[in-house]
Amino acid sequence: MSLETIIAIITLASLIIYALMGGADFGGGVWDLLAQGRRAERQRNVIADAIAPIWEANHVWLILVIVLLFTAFPRAFALMMTALHIPLTAMLLGIVARGSAFVFRKYDSKDDKVQRRWTRLFGISSAVTPFLQGMCLGALASGAIRVEGSRLLTGYLAGWTGPFAIACGFFALGLFTYLAAVYLTVDARDDSEVQNDFRRRAIVSGLALAPLSAFVFFVAREGGATYMFEGLTRWWAPWLLGGTTLFALLALGALWQRRFIFARTMAIGQVALILIGWAVAQYPDLIIPDVTIGNAAAPAITLKLLVGALALGALILFPSLYYLFRVFKGRPGEKPVDNERSE
Repeated sequence: MSLETIIAIITLASLIIYALMGGADFGGGVWDLLAQGRRAERQRNVIADAIAPIWEANHVWLILVIVLLFTAFPRAFALMMTALHIPLTAMLLGIVARGSAFVFRKYDSKDDKVQRRWTRLFGISSAVTPFLQGMCLGALASGAIRVEGSRLLTGYLAGWTGPFAIACGFFALGLFTYLAAVYLTVDARDDSEVQNDFRRRAIVSGLALAPLSAFVFFVAREGGATYMFEGLTRWWAPWLLGGTTLFALLALGALWQRRFIFARTMAIGQVALILIGWAVAQYPDLIIPDVTIGNAAAPAITLKLLVGALALGALILFPSLYYLFRVFKGRPGEKPVDNERSE
């Protein structure tokens, strides 16, 4: 296996971890915005307690993806940043606005008007950011961004304003809100009423993913992303679809039976398979159809040094993250959630 392929796999793994961790945080912000009724404040408290210890650490994976791109595939990185300058800039502003609103809501005045202002900003930026992220991924797979050498042939609006990219944006938003709701059923273990609220939301949002994914596939087939449609209909596609469907059904069944830890595990598998399938369908392209892993790769010496740096960095990163989650997320000696059947 070539060095550029190894680094591409590591980049994909980092993107998947970011979706599973940071994506769920975005989804939590959406549920924070939609919280209502007499338990709204309790729902927001659960969301804040779940996000607060780790929301900054989750962006490590997005930073890693960016660093890997501009180090290992500098030509692709330059073209992506140019073609998608507008949505990527808006995405970064959304990340900053979201984090700022989350902190200011905690420490600013407790006046209802002030709190509502920060809540709206936190929720709206939490919804807009993953939508833009999905649009960017859809744009790269749409075939609308055309390149000649290192020169971008299409303008700043190509790809991400098309129907396929917009459909991908809605799908990413739906995927993250589903993942967040599943996670929050575990985080709400101390409040059975709120836990049941998130259980219902997880089931509804999980069911909504089926028509959303069908819509993305339909738009790709109708010319929104011809190359991607061909990738999604290769010989392995039915197997991957079957595996993803199995994980989805197991997650929904576990939610119905209130086996929340098992549901979370199945949801993780479901989301990971969706992203793996997307990457395999797009392989070996980074920007369909002109920029590939091979023709955008940095010199071999750069790739070798990068692999070495990643190996050394992993010795620090993974134990640190384990310790972080152990301290802030571990609940030693607590009764397992799967054994709780009370409302």
